[in-house]
Amino acid sequence: MALLELHNVRKDFGAIRALNDVSFSIEPGEIVGLMGDNGAGKSTLVKIISGIYQPSAGDVSFGGEAAHIHSPGEARRLGIETVYQDLALADNLTASANIFLGRELKYNLGPLRLLRHRAMNARAAELFAELKSETRADDLVRLMSGGQRQAVAIARTRLSDARLILMDEPTAAISVRQVAEVLGLINRLRDAGIAVILISHRMPDVFAVCERVIVMRRGTKVADKPIANTSPEEVTALITGALEVA
Repeated sequence: MALLELHNVRKDFGAIRALNDVSFSIEPGEIVGLMGDNGAGKSTLVKIISGIYQPSAGDVSFGGEAAHIHSPGEARRLGIETVYQDLALADNLTASANIFLGRELKYNLGPLRLLRHRAMNARAAELFAELKSETRADDLVRLMSGGQRQAVAIARTRLSDARLILMDEPTAAISVRQVAEVLGLINRLRDAGIAVILISHRMPDVFAVCERVIVMRRGTKVADKPIANTSPEEVTALITGALEVA
């Protein structure tokens, strides 16, 4: 059974049609690349799945049931998490504090509510171990590499037992070594049975970790192909319009 299904999803902003009858499905533990030029509709699609926008028409189902996702909080309760390009991390806090930001573990001492720092650090360390990341719970985010920052953002999604993670340009502006680290993190999410939608302009990354690639152009899905049945050249042609559809 598909984890996420979109059927003829459309999104209009006044007279502007940002998405035009987009349909696709994603299986548990599947990594799918989402590619397209600026203005292709990728961001609008991600915002519908994550609850920021509601579709103007069409149906969304998650886990085999109709899903009406009216907010990011509702998406999170379903098991849908988003890692945005800016990561939304607090540089002045530790890795552990970022993971639990807004979801801190506390205990009551009379009228006082105190943070359970030791418990949060221990759980953060467990999450980094699961991801096979060398990031440490008490490391300050402002001193981290791009790859380590991604590890913190991904660990935060694991705190809520995510079933689907949307990743927006996770390898943009980081070194080659850090790219390999982030792609390794994505593979470990798949190994844990978590589905990933990888939004990326980097063709080598999509072909390295994805099983399928969905290509958007001008709000329309123009391809949905197994990676084994396409090539970077074909995907580039689809993105630019040199090839209309595949």
